[in-house]
Amino acid sequence: MRVLVVGAGGVGAAIARAGSSSEVFERVVVGDLDGARATRAVEQCDDARFAAAKLDASDAAAIVALAQAEAIDVVVNACDPRLVPPIFAAAFDAGCNYLDMAMTLSRPHPDRPHQEPGVTLGAEQFAASDRWAERGLLALVGMGVEPGLSDVFARYAADHLFSEIDEIGVRDGSDLVIDGFDFAPTFSVWTTIEECLNPPLVWERNRGWFTTLPFSEPETFTFPAGIGPLQCVNVEHEEVLLIPRWIDCNRVTFKYGLGDEFVEVLRVLDKTGLASTTPVRVQGVDVSPRDVVAAVLPDPASLGERMHGRTCAGTWVRGTGADGNAREVYLYHVSDNAQTMAKYGAQAVVWQTAINPVVALELLATNVWSGAGVLGPEAFDAVPFLDRLRERGEDWFVDER
Repeated sequence: MRVLVVGAGGVGAAIARAGSSSEVFERVVVGDLDGARATRAVEQCDDARFAAAKLDASDAAAIVALAQAEAIDVVVNACDPRLVPPIFAAAFDAGCNYLDMAMTLSRPHPDRPHQEPGVTLGAEQFAASDRWAERGLLALVGMGVEPGLSDVFARYAADHLFSEIDEIGVRDGSDLVIDGFDFAPTFSVWTTIEECLNPPLVWERNRGWFTTLPFSEPETFTFPAGIGPLQCVNVEHEEVLLIPRWIDCNRVTFKYGLGDEFVEVLRVLDKTGLASTTPVRVQGVDVSPRDVVAAVLPDPASLGERMHGRTCAGTWVRGTGADGNAREVYLYHVSDNAQTMAKYGAQAVVWQTAINPVVALELLATNVWSGAGVLGPEAFDAVPFLDRLRERGEDWFVDER
């Protein structure tokens, strides 16, 4: 398999690093607007199969040209979701399969943003599914950790643990601490603001998709591995759009264990207009307030040496077990920052995200997974994925609740 990874930030570089331990990749090209950053990502792999390229991810024509020149099979989008449209379109135009970890952005309902969805996450991609299928191309969307592994867990629960499912709730929490910073998100600052302040989505069988207020429905969820109880709140996320399309259940939610201080910072950014993406004029220059916030905060990929603790990604499921009795489980994966830094030189959240697209690519390369159109992780058999994850030393667990 010949792969083009677009974006050499924390996740893109970690994807390359994880891919270098696999024999299924014939060629991996890592492209980034910052050519030096792409080169550093490739040098860390120390593998002749890997090459770096200077590439503007907003330039679809440039992506097509590079993909065709390198005879690429799969374009992997490791950029933030603002760049999904040109990368997604370029993969199609180049005749390549496509994989991303975040889908096209939503746009709130103009009149009832906290009651009804407007344009939902991934809507433009799902609308193109028939065109992709007609050309025999696959766009595997939402294939990181959340969305991604969380969706695989949902598929596994539906196929192997339950006869009927009442609710599937993705729950994410951590006890990560970053030395020297009062506020420093562990993932893309821009994306964190976007998903936390947008109207969260909920899906119910008799109601369909609807929205609520940001940080709504607070609940205390106890995370394993010593992380303990955290207050979790509704956040906009792709799983709520993906899971109901392939899995029979009554309700789907996504909640983060953000913490009161983190929520308060986001509320202040929102109230002051600093979360806005609409440019404002400052001393004769148009600048996006959110871009300024992202610029003054540290790059999450650089925080590994200052970070301590663990992050837990998982899927909580309740319903009727295969034996006909009530059942409630939490399927999860924990990433310990000390371990990921020591083994892979990547901070925990970055590595936990990056390992999943690599496993998916391995399954696609060996035809264990196959398909056409725009599909989420739920559309595939979960067992080969989870088995391969364990083979790679990334254990996962089922916690009976």
